[in-house]
Amino acid sequence: MAKPLGFEKPLGMRDILPESLAKQRHLERELRQCIERWGYDEISTPSLEYFDTVGAASATLTDRMFRLLDKQGHTVVLRPDMTTPIARVVSSLYKDVPYPIRLYYQANVFRAQEKEAGRNAEFSQTGIELIGDASVDADAEAIALAVFCLRAAGVETFRIAVGHVDFVDGLLEEEIGDEPIRNQFRQFLYERDFVGFRQLLATVDIPSEAKSRLEALLRLQGGKGKIEVARELAGNGKAMRAVETIASLWESLEAYGVTEDLLIDFNLIINLNYYTGVVFEGYAADLGSPLLGGGRYDQLLSQFGRAASATGFAIKMDRLLQVTPFVKGQAPARVLLVYTEDCRGAALAEAQQLREDGLVVVTRLVSKIDEKQVGQEAGYTKVICMTQQEE
Repeated sequence: MAKPLGFEKPLGMRDILPESLAKQRHLERELRQCIERWGYDEISTPSLEYFDTVGAASATLTDRMFRLLDKQGHTVVLRPDMTTPIARVVSSLYKDVPYPIRLYYQANVFRAQEKEAGRNAEFSQTGIELIGDASVDADAEAIALAVFCLRAAGVETFRIAVGHVDFVDGLLEEEIGDEPIRNQFRQFLYERDFVGFRQLLATVDIPSEAKSRLEALLRLQGGKGKIEVARELAGNGKAMRAVETIASLWESLEAYGVTEDLLIDFNLIINLNYYTGVVFEGYAADLGSPLLGGGRYDQLLSQFGRAASATGFAIKMDRLLQVTPFVKGQAPARVLLVYTEDCRGAALAEAQQLREDGLVVVTRLVSKIDEKQVGQEAGYTKVICMTQQEE
């Protein structure tokens, strides 16, 4: 016999209590104001999408999606991300809107979990999409805006790592002929498993000079000086073009004045098959998982029939909540208005007038006024008692 579920919630789902939600709403307001000043317009899309369109095009693995059947027998998914639904909109409802298009969102996404492990299956994101601009300055805009968003949210210590997927790919293609082995190296970098990378490197049959080049890849993290080191390491093809892109990008980021919060990471891989160029990932002090992630994805829009270059990022709001202080502003006065039935009309009219004056008013009907009990009420700036006798 199945055990009654009682107060249990589905795996990975959670309640957000008023105190935490107040902080989240505060952060969302700060982020919204910051993003809108850069010319982005807010968009909202359905929680349910067809699997054959949005689900199939999403970067999220199929086994991480919540899939359902609608009454017509179509497979639908709870949206696993916001980028793919926005690509659908841009290619359909916005097909006549000229590029570039700047959109942002604040929405929940859903990803199924096989076990609890402290991971949420429903979580909130704030993100932007800059669609139809292939320039390096578009990448710089996305990264700079990410920096200003984290500053606006009050994150005290953070770094955003910036890389390019073609540097790793180019270097591996030059030195490793076997594609499955290249994929193993990429997987180790994706998982940040440098020990596994070195162990695999020790087993491959390539010249020692090639092994030295690949091992040096693991040390390409730091400031602007790493660009020149990467130039010396790269050949004349894909990897070198990636280095020159990062060099140009860094100049734009210096113009924004944000490089103090950035570092270059030439071995950065965020998603194995999704991003096509510049990628970036944000980290905060004392937080073990990335706070935000983003980059260039130039192949997605073509899957919806309107090819375009694009870049963007998403901030994980649950993680942002963990690394930001919440300083409450001056809250409006809270008034408790206690009244008896015989003066209900006058009491409720008074309450509404006080609300229009900007106060928070809670009303309470009682059979009679207990002055002692009323005097012990906590959490209110003022308590008002109204009875027929006072009229």
